[in-house]
Amino acid sequence: MAEKDALGRRGEDLAASWVREQGWEVLERNWRGEGGELDLVARDGEDLVVVEVKTRSGTAFGDPIAAVTPAKVARLRRLTGLWLAAHEVRPRGVRLDVIGILWPRGGAPVLTHVPGVGS
Repeated sequence: MAEKDALGRRGEDLAASWVREQGWEVLERNWRGEGGELDLVARDGEDLVVVEVKTRSGTAFGDPIAAVTPAKVARLRRLTGLWLAAHEVRPRGVRLDVIGILWPRGGAPVLTHVPGVGS
């Protein structure tokens, strides 16, 4: 596994743990639909939360949160619709959150949660 992929996987594992610590139920990880992937799909009470996870070892290419562009948000919304159509889940509401993780080599990760991106 490439170093970048391993970092991304560690970040997704950390994000999934954080989501569970918040009391949310992780329904699915790495769901693939036509044209993309949803990193985490979770239930926060009666709401469905789709979580995009961005992990970087530094900020040379910008903050991880900044990597979630309007085009990425549009793609995530479309994928969320596909996920809902494929599952028998009828949430009260649907939210798109981003978790950005800075995880420097040899250092501790710093997790930032941004709820309701693109609302």
